[in-house]
Parts: sequence; C-alpha cells; structure tokens
Amino acid sequence: MITGIVVALPEELSTLTSKKIAKECAVFITDTIVLAYSGAGANNARAASELLIAHGATRLISWGCAAALSETLKPGDLVLADTLIDAEGCSDANFCVTADWLKLSKKLLSTTLKVHTGGLTESNSIVATAEDKTHLHRQTGAVALDMESIAIAKVAWQNKLPFLAVRAIADPANMNLPNAINHSINEEGDIVLSKLLLFIALHPVELPGLIKLGLHFNAAKNTLKGVAKHLDSMIHFDHSNTTAV
Repeated sequence: MITGIVVALPEELSTLTSKKIAKECAVFITDTIVLAYSGAGANNARAASELLIAHGATRLISWGCAAALSETLKPGDLVLADTLIDAEGCSDANFCVTADWLKLSKKLLSTTLKVHTGGLTESNSIVATAEDKTHLHRQTGAVALDMESIAIAKVAWQNKLPFLAVRAIADPANMNLPNAINHSINEEGDIVLSKLLLFIALHPVELPGLIKLGLHFNAAKNTLKGVAKHLDSMIHFDHSNTTAV
C-alpha cells in the first residue's frame, strides 16, 4: 500500500525529507510513501492529489501548517481534523476523514505530542486578521483553517481512498498577519523574497510581526517533524474496512 502526502510549501516539505522536490512533481521518499509538492491553494492541491494517485497512492494525507480559529490553539499545537468544512460552509460525507485512521494516529501521536481534534475549514485566500478568524470560527465551528485539505479530501472521496489531515498551528487566532505577507505573495501562493525584502525596507515597522510569525512557523515545523517520527507506524493499518467520520 502506498501513502501519498500532499505538501503545499517547501518549508513544510522539509519536515518530511531533505530531498529537493520540484513543484508539481511526486517523489518516493520510501518504498511506500510518495510526496507531492503542490504549492498553495485548492487547485494546486487537487492536481497534486491526482498526481499521487497516478503514482499508485492508495490513501492520501494533507500535511502542513494551519491558522488557528479557536483561541485555545497555540503556535505549534497539532490538529488532526475530525470534520471538514469547505469554503461554502458545507460538511458532508463527500469529503470525510477516515475514522479508524484518525483514531490510530491520535493514539500513536498522543504518546509524545498533545493532539487536538476538531473541525478544519477551507479558505480560498489567506485569512489575515484576527477579526476574520473569529468570524469564521463562529460561522463554522471549526478550530483551524487551511487552503488545501478539503480539496485533497474530495479527490480521496472521488477515488474511494482513505484520507487524513495533519496540521500544525502556525498563526494563532488573535494574530493579525503582517501586511508584508499579502504584499509579497504571488498567484501560486508563494512568498516572493524580493518583494518581501523591499516591503520591509519601506515599512520597517513590519519587521517585529514577521519575526514573531517566523517563530510561530518554526514551532509548527518542529511539531510536524515530531509527527514524521511516527509516520511509519501511522501508515501501517488495514483500511479495507475503514469508516469515515
């Protein structure tokens, strides 16, 4: 059985492998694990999921960071989604987490990490302000947010494959993202370094917020590295009789 993992950002990719993987490419890091570096956003995640299936993946994992919507979650906290809510606010059996896989993963990871479960909602763009995060939390009941997991889950459902979302919190619910992030991001969801540096030079007041976000992101990466240590155990389960949450 081959597990396919979709990763949106190169920094998240580094928590799983030191191999250099080009965007929109799939690479086996073991005999049974294949990674795809998708880039940010639902369309990229969908294409990467289909690519992994073409490489023989029989189950899919969404792997990376997320924004907290609940103030109970702190930077570096691990969230294993038990409910998925799309950008239209819909949550149904067409894109579910595999219950048995979630249960096994939570049990394994709880031996070394504090594991949170809860709803994960989708956004089509970066949610930059604490006010918008609070609104989404009240509207959906979700505890966290990302841009890729629901798209991956929908591909898994369409192909009758098990699905799991593994997300570490990078920015807390009460944090406004620095303006430099939105200014420096391109259409593919990547930060353009030259734009970022120019914006900081012109707006040095942004620097403390960027440093704080960098520390939060580092905490999330360390958590993902901790999960990666258990990955071999997490993928060794029989999904022939699995159920969805």
